[in-house]
Amino acid sequence: MNHFGKLFSVSIFGESHGESVGVVIDGCPAGMPLAVEDFVKDTERRKGGTQKGVTPRQEEDLPLFKSGVFNGKTTGAPLTLLFENKNTRSGDYEKQRAVPRPGHADFVANKKFAGFEDYRGGGHFSGRLTLCLVAIGVVAKKIARDLTIHADIISIAGERDLEKGLQKGIDAKDSVGGIVECTVSGLPLGLGEPFFDSVESLLSHAVFAIPAVRGIEFGTGFEAANMFGSAHNDAIVNKEGGTASNHAGGIVGGITNGNELKFRIAIKPTSSTPQEQQTLNWETNQVESFAVRGRHDLCIALRVPPVLEAVTAMVLVDLLLREQKIKRIF
Repeated sequence: MNHFGKLFSVSIFGESHGESVGVVIDGCPAGMPLAVEDFVKDTERRKGGTQKGVTPRQEEDLPLFKSGVFNGKTTGAPLTLLFENKNTRSGDYEKQRAVPRPGHADFVANKKFAGFEDYRGGGHFSGRLTLCLVAIGVVAKKIARDLTIHADIISIAGERDLEKGLQKGIDAKDSVGGIVECTVSGLPLGLGEPFFDSVESLLSHAVFAIPAVRGIEFGTGFEAANMFGSAHNDAIVNKEGGTASNHAGGIVGGITNGNELKFRIAIKPTSSTPQEQQTLNWETNQVESFAVRGRHDLCIALRVPPVLEAVTAMVLVDLLLREQKIKRIF
């Protein structure tokens, strides 16, 4: 569904080419200063700016406060934020209605919702909804102000040199994927509620709400399968839980161990590619050649770092509130 969290609880709504997208956040402490300006840095990062590989669609992406803020401070009531959609070109999608795009949710959404889904720009399945996640992250980071959360692209198209990776996609006239890494410092020891609400479980749940994510690994990740146990184990060196290495990525037994939290996610190549593909025309019931038209990202991974930071903050704030580790007075 479109709801996540227990004490810090969020819901997102809207479609790519609808009037707006938005979010409702419940559990935001009262008295926290909050202004439109707080959102600009991360919403601009999500846009990707003018760098190559990013869609030319640009929206203003400034929040409209509809509830939960009064005189510049949160009231403790549910916080409702709207972001208007002003730069849409729905005609691009009217023309291709009969041919569901490979790699997109077009076909499954049509079947699940019996043809009533908003198909323009991917509707509710669009990456446009990641703006809502970023907005949640802005609020969550302000609440968890003692944490440092940072995400970065570490490879594109298998290349550590990001420009080289992007150029591979440009030369091939195709889309490419990438790896994004997130680190969190300042976490207390003891967060997490095993089994089902372990830190890895909740982060993985939230991360897969980001469109285009195909995998996640913590610490050494899949490489751990090739190591000896004696090499993978992190030696504890002090009573605060500090370790000589961090193969566990800051989590043991589903609980934070006081070390830096570190994990990586894999982002698939953007499904919308200019390359000619084959797909079913459900009006003629024939498989035919098809090429995606419209404005799309060459590499969606470029826009993921602020989104990954946001869902990470969202999860950690909820866990911090469960442990009563956050001061509610600002």
